[in-house]
Amino acid sequence: MTTTSADTSAPARDGRDAEGADVPTDPFDHDALPTPEGASRALLTSLLAPHRRRVWVAALLLLLQQAAMQAGPLLVAYAIDRAVPALRHDDHGPLIAVTAAYLGCAAASGGLQYLFIRVAARVSQDVLLDLRGRIFRHSQALSVDFHERYTSGRLISRATTDVESLRELLSEGLEELLGVALSVVYISLTLLYLDWGLGAAAVLSFWPLYLLVRSFQRRSKRVYEKRSTAIAAVIVKFTETMNGIRPVQAFRRERSNDAEFRELNRRHERINGDSILEMARYVVTSRLVANAALAAIVLWGAYRVADGELALGVLAAAALYLRRLYDPIDRLGMFLNSYQSAAASLEKIAGLLAQRPSVPEPAAPRELPERPAGHPGREVVFEDVRFAYRTGGEVLPRFALTLPAGQTVAVVGSTGAGKSTLAKLLARFYDPTEGRVLLDGVDLRELATPELRRGVVMVTQEAFLFSGSVADNISIGRPDATRAEIERAAKAIGAHDFITALPDGYDTDVRKRGGRISAGQRQLVGFARALLADPAVLILDEATSSLDIPGERAVQQAMHTVLRGRTAVVIAHRLSTVEIADRVLVMEGGRVVEDGTPEELIAGRGRFAELHRAWRDSLV
Repeated sequence: MTTTSADTSAPARDGRDAEGADVPTDPFDHDALPTPEGASRALLTSLLAPHRRRVWVAALLLLLQQAAMQAGPLLVAYAIDRAVPALRHDDHGPLIAVTAAYLGCAAASGGLQYLFIRVAARVSQDVLLDLRGRIFRHSQALSVDFHERYTSGRLISRATTDVESLRELLSEGLEELLGVALSVVYISLTLLYLDWGLGAAAVLSFWPLYLLVRSFQRRSKRVYEKRSTAIAAVIVKFTETMNGIRPVQAFRRERSNDAEFRELNRRHERINGDSILEMARYVVTSRLVANAALAAIVLWGAYRVADGELALGVLAAAALYLRRLYDPIDRLGMFLNSYQSAAASLEKIAGLLAQRPSVPEPAAPRELPERPAGHPGREVVFEDVRFAYRTGGEVLPRFALTLPAGQTVAVVGSTGAGKSTLAKLLARFYDPTEGRVLLDGVDLRELATPELRRGVVMVTQEAFLFSGSVADNISIGRPDATRAEIERAAKAIGAHDFITALPDGYDTDVRKRGGRISAGQRQLVGFARALLADPAVLILDEATSSLDIPGERAVQQAMHTVLRGRTAVVIAHRLSTVEIADRVLVMEGGRVVEDGTPEELIAGRGRFAELHRAWRDSLV
């Protein structure tokens, strides 16, 4: 019935991902994900691609807005050098014209900026909507092994804090960057047009500011990578504590948790302080360099005006342009702050989205053969299966096992014997390291997920209920089921009476995780869900281990209904559950050491007989 053989293959190493790439190690980000080279850029490109036309429209609007805004100092120069002298001859036309032009440019600049903000805001919101959806869909699609090693707090951080960093960049930062870039181009060209010497001096003065910006960018990048990790650690600790609030209060963990959270919070505070100090150094230094350059250029220009080499209006326009050229440097630092924060966040999001399910969809999916009428079960075969977890040693040595269609098999054994791993392989939460798991002769890896989930359903130790009504939770088994079919399933399980006794019957909101009803009632809802799904193979993973005796009896009666005629694998801690089985497998060290009917094994002198005697004595 079972065959096993030793296997000396090395287990997967800690600190590597599914493809064998090194995973960054950090005491505060121990489950950080590697980001493939170029993944961040590719992600941003894919997010912007559907909005390419609107991005170009926004760029054109900003281009025109900057042109209108930068015309102001040029008009001032014209007014000083042409319009004001014309007043001596009672010619008011030039002054009126330049005033009208100045007001027109100001109005055009304001209107174009308004249109730009509208278009850019719509694009940024659509991009963020798409990104959040991608994170949510991708996280659901990733395999169980990923979620067992990557905490939910970090997923929450990716979808909230990191996406918010991108929002700040897209909503405010890009306008600053493009505005500064266009200002530099417009002002440099205009100054070169007005006076070659002043334009060249302005361009040369920008070089030390450029070097200052590059230095700030390198330093702040390191700070913001640490900050993103630090806030994720805070969220993880908070989420973990709130999810486990019962054991926290039961075992007086409040003070210890508070100390740990305080340390994480202080680390986040220190890193935030570092980012503020970097910004302060940059602002002070950039203003000092900019003011020194402005003073030097204006002083030189004043001497040239005195010598008659330069018109006074040109010098005034140059001073206004230089102030406009240097003022955005502070805002550029703010943009770089947003950029570095967003870049670190984008890299982490790209690392998450780059993860591939360890249980992939088949390239050419097959369908299960039709079940004969009156024979709802399917044959299950473990064919030379061996399994080792990614970060641990071998759990199941190579073995073979056949479960005939319609047979109920109980799997017992001590903790760590491999019972739940066997169930996870059958549910295809994992793929075997070697060998195949067959369902009516079809490898589970060749079945598309919807086809597999129609054929195999697992009911876990704690039947997880989502916020919503009782009927909604039962219909998860088959979303297109009618209310009559939902109630029929509940009646067959024995859950109808307690459901109708609830305040709103089947429409009663069970609240968070089903907290409004008892553990036994939640389990009955889980069985009604499974019965409605009508699977060929049902896996019960310790479905009664957390229940009291009345709840266990109610659930066992429901189990008789659900298991009738199906192939079933029952992971059992309580031997009372084994009584409904046709066959018992006893596992130790990942191997099946006993296999037979309950009566045969009880009559023997093996491990199951000892377990049964101990259980029977405990009832006396």
